Amino acid sequence: MILGWFRDGFAGLRPTPMDFVEILILTVGIYQLLKWVKRTRAWILLKGFAVLLLFTLAAKLLHMDTIYWLAEKILGLGITALLVVFQPELRKGLEELGKKKFLQGIPLLDPVREEAGLFSDRTLNEIVKASFEMGKVRTGALIVLQQNYPLTEYERTGIALDSIVSSQLLINIFEHNTPLHDGAVIIRGDRVTSATCYLPLSDNMELSKELGTRHRAGVGISEVTDSLTIIVSEETGKVSVAYGGELERGMDAARLKERLKLFQNKTMEPKPRFRFWKGKVKDEKEDHA
Repeated sequence: MILGWFRDGFAGLRPTPMDFVEILILTVGIYQLLKWVKRTRAWILLKGFAVLLLFTLAAKLLHMDTIYWLAEKILGLGITALLVVFQPELRKGLEELGKKKFLQGIPLLDPVREEAGLFSDRTLNEIVKASFEMGKVRTGALIVLQQNYPLTEYERTGIALDSIVSSQLLINIFEHNTPLHDGAVIIRGDRVTSATCYLPLSDNMELSKELGTRHRAGVGISEVTDSLTIIVSEETGKVSVAYGGELERGMDAARLKERLKLFQNKTMEPKPRFRFWKGKVKDEKEDHA
């Protein structure tokens, strides 16, 4: 009986090559959507939504008309509520889609590449030197290096500097009790463009609860842009790097220089992120920022 139903149902189908292409696109799309949902707050709510959907179907099959009517109304309201409650997550998802490499190289869709500036080896060495000098005396720091996508909206939250990068400048900026020590420094090419900048905090549920505001801000800006952020912990002096939503802790000078070299050459890519989506944290013995 069941085999006969399947045979009758599919008897008239004549699949074409385009049908298989559509199936492939839908499969990849649904898989990527589920991966994205799993790393957001929506995952738990979505499971509850699935239970409600199954309950609604069961009420329909068992002819529980009153329960079915109520469940159907709740489902309709629930879809609208999901769009409102998870608007930040939807925005992040669209931003992530816009950063995909298949859009790069298309002039109309990738207009910001010309604004990106490589920093010199001298700047690289100055950043490394400043990071570990501040780490020795446990001076907290947050240094953002721009890559392809402009950070103008974050620069506007701080004080414009437009100064040549030097280790002494960075150390002086983050020195305690100085006007510029709060917030982040943004570097474009070989110049410090702004200081005291506010960055978006990561709301990734998988990040360690021990992480302080400085580390969450470093991860947060790396989630929504392709920038790299260097974080110096005020608690322990450890140097960390956030890139592509990942946080690598406890770096030494050689490792930091290696990371910056990769970033400088524009070859650094976020590692596969089945965490998900942002924030597999290495070196789980973390400190407060």
